[in-house]
Amino acid sequence: MAGATALVVLASFCWGLSGGIGGMLMADDWDAFVVSFYRGAIGLVFVLGWLAIRPRHSGLSNPRLWGWSAVAGLGVAGNFAFYFLSISQGSVAVAATLMYSAPIFVYLLSFVLKLEKPTPLKWAAIVVVMLGIVLLTRIYDVGAGGITLLGVGAGLLAGVSYAVFIFGFKYAAPHGSPQAILVIAFAVLAVLLAGLGDTSQTLDVLHTPNWPLFVTLGILGAGLSFIFYVNGLHHTAPAVASIVAMVEPVTASLFGVVVLGESLVSIQIVGMVLILATVTALSVYSSPKE
Repeated sequence: MAGATALVVLASFCWGLSGGIGGMLMADDWDAFVVSFYRGAIGLVFVLGWLAIRPRHSGLSNPRLWGWSAVAGLGVAGNFAFYFLSISQGSVAVAATLMYSAPIFVYLLSFVLKLEKPTPLKWAAIVVVMLGIVLLTRIYDVGAGGITLLGVGAGLLAGVSYAVFIFGFKYAAPHGSPQAILVIAFAVLAVLLAGLGDTSQTLDVLHTPNWPLFVTLGILGAGLSFIFYVNGLHHTAPAVASIVAMVEPVTASLFGVVVLGESLVSIQIVGMVLILATVTALSVYSSPKE
């Protein structure tokens, strides 16, 4: 159990670092979609290697595996692209925290579709997270923190996209192996993002001095991290996984402040704490029942 939890922590740490590395690349004027494409494409190489090493029970002949894995691919493509777009429009700390707030919006959608029963506790959590988002983004005075409405929207959509990935992965899992699902998902991502990014920049990456950063981003942000996460999650309690997932936004925020020189005023830190604490508490509360 401890070793499995360590793998989930390590995956979250890698994802946190990937946000900071992506921020460094976009500070050098690399397009957010190009950065997202290479993160996923290099990840595809790793999961292909994983599938080659463990090809048994892949389920690749099952059409349902392909369908749900494609849904997972749409989700991970949206997560990567919207996350880096949010960073480019604001900061790593804000983008990472907004993405982490996504479960609240999944709850709201579940209420509307009557898939989830509203409770006073869940409504209170939603209100607190909304307040945290207002404080974190200072949306009442957008220009003050250098955060645009596009950045706020993209950060939230990154979280929703991640929920789509989890949804697709969950329904694909009974039909094949995790490595087969990830191969299809990352292949879908590569096809989608290759067409959305700047073509000249996509080719320029192959001979840019920044190529070590792109490789590191792909290895940490999609290659090893997803392998760690999938293997660790099998033997980690959902409540524990929800808590250790906080490693990602915290790591990304510290990277932004220490390495990229970003800054957060006190009111934004209060908003960040409200969001992280509330979402984590709600996840722990919900895990034993759902």
